[in-house]
Amino acid sequence: MKVVERYIMRRALAVFLAALIWTLAIVWTTQVLARIDLVTDSGQSALTFFEVAALIIPTIIPIVVPFALVVAVAQTLSVMNSDSELAVINAAGASRWTIVRPVLLIALAASVLSFAVDNGVEPYARQKNRQLIASSRADLLSLIIQEGTFRKIDDGLFLQIGERLPDNRLGGIFVADSREEGANLIYYAKSGSVVEKGDEKVLMMNDGVIHRKTLTGDLSVIRFTSYAFDLSAFMSAANDILLLPKDRTTQYLLNPDANDKIFQRRPGAYKAELDQRFSEWSYSLVFALIALAVAGDARSHREARIHPLITAIAIALFVRWLGFFAAGKADKIPQYTYMVYGVPIVASAIAIWFIVTSRSMELPGSWADWLTNFAGRVTDGWTALKLRLSRRYTSGQGA
Repeated sequence: MKVVERYIMRRALAVFLAALIWTLAIVWTTQVLARIDLVTDSGQSALTFFEVAALIIPTIIPIVVPFALVVAVAQTLSVMNSDSELAVINAAGASRWTIVRPVLLIALAASVLSFAVDNGVEPYARQKNRQLIASSRADLLSLIIQEGTFRKIDDGLFLQIGERLPDNRLGGIFVADSREEGANLIYYAKSGSVVEKGDEKVLMMNDGVIHRKTLTGDLSVIRFTSYAFDLSAFMSAANDILLLPKDRTTQYLLNPDANDKIFQRRPGAYKAELDQRFSEWSYSLVFALIALAVAGDARSHREARIHPLITAIAIALFVRWLGFFAAGKADKIPQYTYMVYGVPIVASAIAIWFIVTSRSMELPGSWADWLTNFAGRVTDGWTALKLRLSRRYTSGQGA
């Protein structure tokens, strides 16, 4: 590898790693916050929460890697063009391959990483994640006997235990059940206990009342001496985990079990998931080619209407949206399978044509003018706002 190629690879790789870390951190944070209820609602420990959070990382790597790569390549080449380094390379008689080769090597490594995570690590991470969530429900018995706290058992079902009494008895039992459409049920019992009958677990409530309120405002009160509230439906064990096609390994998707209930109902979902895994890795190469087509040529600053990074990201987002759209439709409409593979192939072919013909891939002129005018209006508005605030502050000081 030439010195110039190593130089380009080193710069692009540094930006790629930085963009990957920051993008992973942002996406991971949004996903983690969506699962914070695992601790707040089910009372799990912080260790379980962080374990679930760590298992999220393999699920977002295949999506984030291509975007980090397009940012790295477009930004590196754009800076080199601003510093006239691309012009010097062209003037020295170097071929386009001098710029393309190091970028494609990084893209190939990123594609291998995405393929390995998508088909090797992610399915096991998803399965382990479901096991942890199922275990949190299976451990419900130890959660409900905590004194003085509300526990969310299921959507619309909350339970509170006032105190623990001798002989494993419970005191001050409160249950709010709004799962039944059109009615809200509230149970209150002075005492009770959890009784195990084989595989079933029942909350026996003694000396209490049931308040039933309908949407029309009708209220009925029923007093009971003993009432059994079934908890078995919420004590799902880890071996009863429902695995979706995304949770299955690639080997299983290639040869699914004929007795699989989901496969019997939606056989197309397994093939669609398999097609997505076999095509998703290619987006690193596609995005690298797009970035090369957008920012790989030495251009005068007067020619650039929009920053190449913005153009590359906009095109990459559109291509990835087409891929997601096709993958979402492929399980119900088999013809979309051709689009799943066709989107990266066509996008690569278009980008390669721009590279070979030494053309620059840019957004349409009307889009460029609109974005430029919009950015100008935003800048002018921000400047006017700061000036207005400054004058108001000055007048307030004078007063």
